[in-house]
Amino acid sequence: MQLIDGKSLANKIQTDIATKVSKLKDEKNITPGLAVLLIGDDPASQAYVKMKAKACKEVGFYSIVHEMPTTITQDEIISTIEMMNANPRIDGILVQLPLPSHIDTDKIIEIIEPKKDVDGFHPYNVGRLVAGLDSFVACTPLGVMKMFEEYNIDLKGKDVCVVGASNIVGKPMASLLLNANATVTITHIHTKDLAFHTKKADIVIVGTGVPKLIKKDMIKEGAIVVDIGIIKLPDGTITGDVDFPAVSPLCSYITPVPGGVGPMTIAMLLSNTLKSAQKREI
Repeated sequence: MQLIDGKSLANKIQTDIATKVSKLKDEKNITPGLAVLLIGDDPASQAYVKMKAKACKEVGFYSIVHEMPTTITQDEIISTIEMMNANPRIDGILVQLPLPSHIDTDKIIEIIEPKKDVDGFHPYNVGRLVAGLDSFVACTPLGVMKMFEEYNIDLKGKDVCVVGASNIVGKPMASLLLNANATVTITHIHTKDLAFHTKKADIVIVGTGVPKLIKKDMIKEGAIVVDIGIIKLPDGTITGDVDFPAVSPLCSYITPVPGGVGPMTIAMLLSNTLKSAQKREI
């Protein structure tokens, strides 16, 4: 069993990004800019935004966080996004999810200029991903693909089971895998027999937010397991969607939680923002 070390890979990617940012500043006088909208006071969202701001500073980005109260109106959020769409210093716009219940999340995402949609959630970018065209891709699935690349894991012809069908993880993950010529099964909350699908898979990728959903008897010997979940239990410990102690001895490769996919998500956000800045019209 080999651990897939997302933290080390993310550090390597961020070092490379910092070098490219320095070059972009020297050659074109462009500093990549990322704007984040944080609405409400959800502790997890606040923690994620702090991590993103810290990462931006480390690689030399310009970044700004727009903090808004839970009572903010949809029109006020839209107005702020439109302002950022028009700001030439901003290359990436990120709306921290989830949003308060009175806000139409789909509407907010569609307001973001697709060329600044570094989260890869806009229907324009989702459509291009499905068609196999260059686009901004959701950061977590993109990070998983970078891990496969780093560890020389060939996806062609592999049977892959994606557990969870969210717009943020499961669906874009499946599209990336299909584009890499894997055979993909997507399972979700209404799947009748989850273990039937996971047991057959060469690779299992799980992102549901259900603690220790994947058990030892659901994985075949030699499988590759990627755990996207990260959950803080009542006792303060952190776990993922996989019962790591029981499952890991069966695996050829497995991601730990924490230190697996999580750091890669932020690294891919930085990568997408740099990509946008490199295309900036000056």
